[in-house]
Amino acid sequence: MATMSEAQRKVAEKKQAREDKKRIKELERELNSKEKALAKATALLVLRKKLRAYYGEEDEDS
Repeated sequence: MATMSEAQRKVAEKKQAREDKKRIKELERELNSKEKALAKATALLVLRKKLRAYYGEEDEDS
């Protein structure tokens, strides 16, 4: 039997939808984690720049 019945197709679609939702959740968690890491790195760079300015040191960038 080469074709799926209507019921089998619906079951397969529901299974795919569940898998898709699970993958979306995983990707959202990963993105959230990366956004937090980027915010932390940015904050550290800003603080380093302010600290260097306070002590009169030159930035490595200039």
